[in-house]
Amino acid sequence: MLPDLAPWRASRDFRRLWYAGLVSNFGSFLTFVALPVQLKELTGSAAAVGAIGAVELVPLLVFGLYGGALADAWDKRKLIVWTEAGQGLLSVGLLVNALLPHPTVWPLYVVAALSSALVSVQRPALDSLWPRIVAHDHLPAAASLNSFRWTVGGVAGPALAGVVVAYAGLGWAYGADLLTFVVSVVLMVRIAASPASHEAAKPSLRAIAEGARYAWGRKELLGTYAVDLAAMFLAMPLALLPFLADELNAEWSLGLMYASVPLGALLVSLTSGWTSRVHHHGRMVVLSAGLWGLAIAAAGSVGDVWLVLLFLTVAGGCDMVSGVFRGAMWNQTIPDELRGRLAGIELLSYSVGPTVGQVRAGGFASWWGVRTSVWSGGLLCAGAVGLLALCLPGLMSYDVRTNEHATRLRKQREAAAPAPMEA
Repeated sequence: MLPDLAPWRASRDFRRLWYAGLVSNFGSFLTFVALPVQLKELTGSAAAVGAIGAVELVPLLVFGLYGGALADAWDKRKLIVWTEAGQGLLSVGLLVNALLPHPTVWPLYVVAALSSALVSVQRPALDSLWPRIVAHDHLPAAASLNSFRWTVGGVAGPALAGVVVAYAGLGWAYGADLLTFVVSVVLMVRIAASPASHEAAKPSLRAIAEGARYAWGRKELLGTYAVDLAAMFLAMPLALLPFLADELNAEWSLGLMYASVPLGALLVSLTSGWTSRVHHHGRMVVLSAGLWGLAIAAAGSVGDVWLVLLFLTVAGGCDMVSGVFRGAMWNQTIPDELRGRLAGIELLSYSVGPTVGQVRAGGFASWWGVRTSVWSGGLLCAGAVGLLALCLPGLMSYDVRTNEHATRLRKQREAAAPAPMEA
């Protein structure tokens, strides 16, 4: 049941990138809580908080696809380092605005949009770098360890943010985020260069279209994108948590609410050894996404804050299971020369859903109430995932032992000269 530490032992670059991500994620989750809280204080509107997703959407769509093409054509390490530094500069902007006698709203939306653009460029480079620094058979274990890294920050960051924002102020949260970006950049510059593959196409609309055609021809991959998009669009209630805490007369619980979803993911990560023995990854993606929706529906239905925290934790665990097996399918079947562009498409599948989902959740809450928005989205998610499972037999029948793409990539990596991976 314990996590497989083979990628950690085998690759020094994996360890460096893992530490950098841990530090950076911790700070980002501080801002993740502080930004909607500040918008709530300045506007008092659930729709205004949900609108964060709207301003993030266009940069996500544009730079997600182009960022994937850049990741295939440029040195991945340089892309990662420069975008990380850019995120640090945005934290400076949030800090300055928070320290003003009368903070304004528009810089929050501007920073959200620019941050979305930088993340959209960085994530394809990160996602396409892992298969280069980790052995093929270690990729599921690496996905679990990366998820564990994310969840540690996701649990500690929001929990601490609730305390920091309440007792020290928003400036301290933004300042801590800035410090974490400085540390992560220092760690990332020590990673070995990762130049473009010889077969990689130059960044262009034609190159992006080539990646899209490949994805369209892989119905099991399309299934993972569709399931995750439906789950996140219909059942992502995070923008409503400040208002849900108010309705339950439990303002003290806001940090815990934000931490509950990552806590569930953390519990799964700590017991993720079983994932390497599962071969039908598509079935696990569908099952866990459906259970995510039911757990979110339960969280919106109950009136006790402790039950809300429990169901959010269960939802986080289900989301982690889905993420582990989606990542394994992607990393074990996509060729290196297309990895960045497909990572850009993946970024859209797991980011557009939550981004637009915030707008949906905020709009539903304005019309029918906060709790109705939460539980109805969860039920719609479960129904949509079930329908997709019926329509996508290729996803349900996927088996990593026999899938032609996984088999081909495994043989290619075994035949290639092994990259140096000193302990």
